[in-house]
Amino acid sequence: MTHRIFTTAVKDVYPHYVAKAEKKERTKDEVDEIIRWLTGFSQQELESHLEAATTFEDFFDRAQLHPNASQITGSVCGVKVQEVEDPLMQKIRYLDKLIDELAKGKAMEKILR
Repeated sequence: MTHRIFTTAVKDVYPHYVAKAEKKERTKDEVDEIIRWLTGFSQQELESHLEAATTFEDFFDRAQLHPNASQITGSVCGVKVQEVEDPLMQKIRYLDKLIDELAKGKAMEKILR
């Protein structure tokens, strides 16, 4: 079964990432930095994906996941990201976890392992 999030456009979720960060005195630039770190995209590539309404599936298919991504651990919505079996869902959860860490006030140096 395909999860609905796989076919959701990243641009539809992105404003929620930014809002979550800004609510905790963090910035859109920090959200972008996290996404670029995780995916290997440049700022221009990230913006192109947002404009093109790229789905999460295509977004992560085109990404070069950071070699340290497997060091991202902890829970998102009660699920340990390191135990998520579906590779695409795990990448989405990695991103969710990094945004959570940003919103909780963690230093960027610690977030970007």
